[in-house]
Amino acid sequence: MSLRARFVAYLVAVHALMAAAAVLLVRQFPYWLVAAEALLVASFVVGLVLIRSFFSSVSFIEDSAQLLEDSDLMSRYREVGQPSLDRLIRVFNRMVDSLRDERVRLQEQQQFLTRVLKESPGGIVVLDFDGRIEMANPAALRLLQADGIVGQTRPADVGSLGTELETLADGQTHVAPIWGGRRVRVHRGSFVDRGFRRSFFLLEELTEELRQSEKAAYEKLIRMLSHEVNNTVGASNSLLNSCLTYGGQLMPDDRRDFEHAIGVVIGRTAQLNAFMRSFADVVRLPLPQKTNVSIADVARDLVRLLGGESERRRIRLIEDVAPDLGDVAMDRAQLEQALVNVAKNGLEAIGVDGTLTIRARRLAGVRVLEVEDTGPGIAPEARAQLFTPFFSTKDNGQGIGLTLVQEILANHRFGYALDGPPGGPTVFTVVFD
Repeated sequence: MSLRARFVAYLVAVHALMAAAAVLLVRQFPYWLVAAEALLVASFVVGLVLIRSFFSSVSFIEDSAQLLEDSDLMSRYREVGQPSLDRLIRVFNRMVDSLRDERVRLQEQQQFLTRVLKESPGGIVVLDFDGRIEMANPAALRLLQADGIVGQTRPADVGSLGTELETLADGQTHVAPIWGGRRVRVHRGSFVDRGFRRSFFLLEELTEELRQSEKAAYEKLIRMLSHEVNNTVGASNSLLNSCLTYGGQLMPDDRRDFEHAIGVVIGRTAQLNAFMRSFADVVRLPLPQKTNVSIADVARDLVRLLGGESERRRIRLIEDVAPDLGDVAMDRAQLEQALVNVAKNGLEAIGVDGTLTIRARRLAGVRVLEVEDTGPGIAPEARAQLFTPFFSTKDNGQGIGLTLVQEILANHRFGYALDGPPGGPTVFTVVFD
């Protein structure tokens, strides 16, 4: 039974008792009957009016609560002329207006943030309370090279960059290498959500900025060194060749030793000059002059160029070229120079008695050319330094080869990657699309 029904039943019961009492009194005082009945009717009417007035406030409160429970912030009440109830109505209407304005503001802000996250060139990854990826914007998905990872996936389950994210401490920033010789600055932060701490990651690709910065630095250094070395070598060779003219004034035995010593020094200065020219070639690399060239032809020609060296090392050379790859705009001479450098690195890594595979195919919808060797693979300590200018794992290596390869492929805007587990095989991939 509702509260209203109980109040009405109470009034009926009270007035029924009062009516019974009035009947008893009327037997003794008949003239009071009319007055008693009038009083009872008036009392009952007044009670009903009071109940209606009271429950109109209660009904308003119930209706208001239902509207709020249903998140209906568009409904408003009109004042009814009762001061106390009108005051409640005014408070409710102001509250609803405020909540509606706040909801609109939050919705607009949410739409703005969603648009910013979607269009942001920087990657943003947010974890839930259990360390799983709850949100990742398109830029983050591109850098992680993953899709459909939101939900039950932890960062470490989405590749090497995800593993780097897991290892970061709160507030730490790190530059991590990723596929294609690219580098990404990652930062881990945290925020409090409903009293619990959650983590987020900011990812910013620095590949081109770092490459241009490094290029500007080593170009300036190489030019300065080349200038000094060329001037010194030129002057020294001139003096040394002049000294050779005095050989005729020496005894035959002394002349032979003298000319041999001078010749050794001239040979060493020539080697120094050639050494500096190999560095200067990276700086003087011209922009590619592109023409449409068949990918399959480039791969087959590379196999022919490597035939003699691979045979000398007893290395098996495998050609695996798909026939329907079409043409790509490239500077053929420069690209072949880059590929020969990569392949020679592979031959040197194998040493003798291994396999070098030149493969051209479609991979995940794009056209690629791969050079795969069965050498010892990439050591973990060297992985982070790949494509760092003039870094080399060889004992006497200058690190020029991969630097030149990187410049050629970057100027062509071709993607590239060097990857392989310790123990091999190692695969260098050029992505044309």
